[in-house]
Amino acid sequence: PTLARRGITRVLSRALRSSTSCALAPLSLCAPTHQTSMAKYIDIGANLTDPVFRGLYRGSQKHADDFPLMLERAWAVGMDRILVTAGTLSEARRALTLCREHPRLFTTVGVHPTRCDELEAGGEPYLKSLLELARENRGRVVAVGELGLDWDRLNFCARDVQLRNFERQFVLAEGTGLPLFLHMRSCSEDFIPILERNRHRFTGGVVHSFDGTVEDVTKLVALGLYIGINGCSLRTEESLQVVKSIPADRIMLETDAPWCDIRATHPGHRFIETQLPTRKVEKFVRGECVKGRNEPAHIVQVCEVLARARGETPAALAAYAYQNTMRLFFPTDPASPAPAAAPLAAALAAVDLSAPAAAAVPPKTSAGSS
Repeated sequence: PTLARRGITRVLSRALRSSTSCALAPLSLCAPTHQTSMAKYIDIGANLTDPVFRGLYRGSQKHADDFPLMLERAWAVGMDRILVTAGTLSEARRALTLCREHPRLFTTVGVHPTRCDELEAGGEPYLKSLLELARENRGRVVAVGELGLDWDRLNFCARDVQLRNFERQFVLAEGTGLPLFLHMRSCSEDFIPILERNRHRFTGGVVHSFDGTVEDVTKLVALGLYIGINGCSLRTEESLQVVKSIPADRIMLETDAPWCDIRATHPGHRFIETQLPTRKVEKFVRGECVKGRNEPAHIVQVCEVLARARGETPAALAAYAYQNTMRLFFPTDPASPAPAAAPLAAALAAVDLSAPAAAAVPPKTSAGSS
């Protein structure tokens, strides 16, 4: 309801800005009293080891550390858990430190495609350290990754190095049984064949920050993979059409914070209903968001834009995205839904494009889930 969404802004503005005690108080004392009736979210990808969440921008301290209040804003909009993305061995160790301090945080272990020079140089000892870290922290580490290919940023790591070290990391999935947290950027013609020939080596996974085509959706779903949607997935009118083709039982939500925010220039911005108090970094106010610094609380906006683009309600989308995420990353949790049959490798039927943007239509699903 609109009044409830407006209430989120009032709760965050009054409760979080007016008192610093919330950052130190138990979560139960900081969450809105109406949280049980709100949608529940899991942010599958947030880069919370980034120093901007400590007020540090490009080596310069711009404002006080507001990490605890950033988390409180996430809990206030209905966030249940957050996956802290790690892209190197040292980053995974820092992420695990955060996870030990905050019980609703979880993480990944793997090497990002743009950092594969580090794995290349470290060789088998580096790979072994990744495997040991994942095994020793089972329960906190819930996925292998972030791994994959990125042809947009070859200036960070050469194509042959990325290809070689993407395939090397499947041993981490084999050694842990964990699903994959995948990165695919302008590389589907190479990325998808690698997954196809290694499909027997991993249990499942999600392609996060998806910005591909309808054809890519069809092939990824045929492999039993999920698709993560954030602001970068919703940047163009074309992308708003592509996301209609994703089956409901394959969608997950993420922010990729502090990146991939939904901007006023994006076509989906018109669908945003929930606004959070925000200031420029130069005018930082404790308890408010920082303009241009995406954060997990903005997942509610991702949900609103995606839902309206698909002709669904945000509440319905949030519910099935939450179930999908629990099924893949937290399968033994009592709240996790039971797995269904594997999806058929059939072409996807598009959502009715004639449906009004704000109308609620039954969510389309694939033939099943893995």
